[in-house]
Amino acid sequence: MTVSSSAAATEYIKRHHRHEAGENQCSSALVKLIKAPLPLVWSLVRRFDEPQKYKPFVSRCVAPGNLEIGSLREVDVKSGLPATTSTERLELLDDNEHILSIRIIGGDHRLQNYSSIISVHPEIIDGRPGTLVIESFVVDVPEGNTKDETCFFVEALIKCNLKSLADVSEGLAMQDQTEPIDIRKLGAER
Repeated sequence: MTVSSSAAATEYIKRHHRHEAGENQCSSALVKLIKAPLPLVWSLVRRFDEPQKYKPFVSRCVAPGNLEIGSLREVDVKSGLPATTSTERLELLDDNEHILSIRIIGGDHRLQNYSSIISVHPEIIDGRPGTLVIESFVVDVPEGNTKDETCFFVEALIKCNLKSLADVSEGLAMQDQTEPIDIRKLGAER
């Protein structure tokens, strides 16, 4: 990440990622640069009803009704994780500022009082339109675990999700990419 990206990320975190971590909670924010334009990345992130489009640990999601603040989704988690289901509520969906926030309100897992915010920001990467994605969270530290262990576990999950988001977004961006048109050659062909 460039110095300007780092400064921008710090400012975005201050502005959009405010979590009040209690005494027995941990909180963190992770940043990912994606070589795909913001509209494409946001089109994946904003789909509260289809997290499996880029989240590798989600096997199925059911989100009945319209997509609005307070909507619930039932997520089935792939085997291999210490969870099978998660019930999540949409807290914020801002298509102007490109911010999505969710809260886990139930399920078979140890992430109690988990809340996350993901924000998506325009960025120029190698002279092309790209995206700066920031995901932050706050969660209770489960009994028998330390804050460091809990943060490490949640950060590892988010890093996997962000890497997958980058892979999917960049793959879609490459499919949509066309070769630059050389106007001189067009004139010669006529």
